[in-house]
Amino acid sequence: MMKTITIKAIAVFLATSLMGSAALAQTSVIHAGQMINVETSRVEKNQYIFIEGGKIKGVGSKVEILSMEGANDAKFIDLSAYTVLPGLSDSHVHLTADARVHGYKQLTISTPRAAITGVVNAKLTLMAGFTTIRNLGAPGFADVDLMHAIEDGDIAGPRVIPAGRSIGITGGHCDNNLLPYEFHETAGGVADGPWAVRAKVRENNKYGAKVIKFCGTGGVLSKGTKIGAQQFSFEEMKAIVDEAHLLGLKVAVHAHGEDGINTAIRAGVDSVEHASFISDAGIKAAKKKGTYLSMDVYVSDYILSEGEAVGILAESLDKERLVGKKQRERFQAAVKAGVKMAFGTDGGVYPHGDNGRQFAYMVKWGMTPMQAIQAATIGNADLFGLKEEIGSIRVGKFADIIAVDGNPIDDIQELEDVDFVMKAGVVYKVTP
Repeated sequence: MMKTITIKAIAVFLATSLMGSAALAQTSVIHAGQMINVETSRVEKNQYIFIEGGKIKGVGSKVEILSMEGANDAKFIDLSAYTVLPGLSDSHVHLTADARVHGYKQLTISTPRAAITGVVNAKLTLMAGFTTIRNLGAPGFADVDLMHAIEDGDIAGPRVIPAGRSIGITGGHCDNNLLPYEFHETAGGVADGPWAVRAKVRENNKYGAKVIKFCGTGGVLSKGTKIGAQQFSFEEMKAIVDEAHLLGLKVAVHAHGEDGINTAIRAGVDSVEHASFISDAGIKAAKKKGTYLSMDVYVSDYILSEGEAVGILAESLDKERLVGKKQRERFQAAVKAGVKMAFGTDGGVYPHGDNGRQFAYMVKWGMTPMQAIQAATIGNADLFGLKEEIGSIRVGKFADIIAVDGNPIDDIQELEDVDFVMKAGVVYKVTP
């Protein structure tokens, strides 16, 4: 006979466990009062979700689910007063980065310290309802080790797709330009020339990277770089993309400026990060090639309000003042044109766990609430190459399921405070 687990009972259990406990990784049935079906763009009422072995075995009415073998012996989780939806994903975060540490303060952070920060931030991100993330750059492949620690059950965190070390030109956005010449400091992902960048892709693959990230223009937070200036020639970008694709890895390019964006799209990147000054021609090219745009339209508010206090350089604040509104306007144009849009926030520049704040900005600048949710679910799943595993509540996919006590289709800010988090059938968070 099915045994009901009340929300309050789960909350008490989690409060006494370190990270959610494998004890809850069991066969269960969830009663969803409302369920957002991101594949059909509909909100469905009174749906039952049968979970076994960490995956979804059935979705349907009470009668349909309870007629399935094993369902009556499952633990029953009552979310009848909640809106249930797939676990969210973020296509651009830096788990090992601390939002309180920017500019010259970063010189005090060792790779082991960054890794410890990553442990804290991984849990914050998961508790915010983000069950899968793409980590676009970390020192010393710390994000690869973080992925393994989460997979091994040592720590709580989202499913991690690590990029390892970001690839960039000498003196570019992905280099370390804070120290003077005497230190001869060069970031680990720096390479110049087509064969050198191929070697960096191979090295990243060797040490466990699951996606390749390179810097195709200057950046806001890098000392001495111009936001719009292209970094890497077409030949170098094409070499990075070709080598990564040979190895079965997708490619994300950091690019703000028009020339760098257009060159990267022509080279065949899978996603453009930031895309702040993308032109109409760039939007047209991205749509034609199916390139995703991952535009972090929330983070500007944090940089400009908190940046000086956390050590962001004055030149970086000046650059952000040029970028913020323009990026949001180009986001609006891209949405209107029907370009594939990812949900990517640049978590780590702002505090981890606040990822959900970006939804309201995406809606303000042109998306419907359903489109914004789809970007963070089935959209990102497609970009990650995981559309058969995550992104929707469908039979055969991982049981990555979250819930909120309101309806985010009516108020998208509901996703800023997630009440229930399950990843691969394990319950990690319940707010009674």
